[in-house]
Amino acid sequence: MNRYLRPVFAAALLLSAGGVMAKSNPMVGGAAMYSTKTIVQNASQSKDHTTLVAAVQAAGLVDTLSGPGPFTVFAPTNAAFAKLPAGTVDTLLKPENKAQLTSVLTYHVVPGRITAKDIAAKAKANGGTATYTTVQGEPLMFRKSGSGWAIMDGKGDTGRVTIADVMQSNGVIHVIDTVMMP
Repeated sequence: MNRYLRPVFAAALLLSAGGVMAKSNPMVGGAAMYSTKTIVQNASQSKDHTTLVAAVQAAGLVDTLSGPGPFTVFAPTNAAFAKLPAGTVDTLLKPENKAQLTSVLTYHVVPGRITAKDIAAKAKANGGTATYTTVQGEPLMFRKSGSGWAIMDGKGDTGRVTIADVMQSNGVIHVIDTVMMP
């Protein structure tokens, strides 16, 4: 084989075999997340985010999170919602509690497209903690924890980022294992 064609042939094999050079869509909740879809379109496909999607619908935030953004969403899983005290989710989903639900949900959204690399750089520049103001108006803090990141709310409750940098057409999702409370 021509020595100039070998690298091209090797790259083609890697790409066709799904090798290192191929970039795939990350899986979240058993579904591929497509960078060409919006936050709401992708989240609604994840079996791990049905509670979050129901809450976004109940709060009337579907159009906002389907808009151009960009937004960074720290998306709690169903298991994260299950850790809340019994009855909390049912209470929040009641129409009369829409303002409180909206406050909780917008506490998980930061304006802009913030990647794990951005969080790391900000933490490094600020003594190990990166702080971002949420759409709700209060801060979320991030600190390195093992090989990943811990997320902390204003009350001092902590969780973990379990899947980072799930790129969307209108922002980025970071999956978290705890519901943060303003």
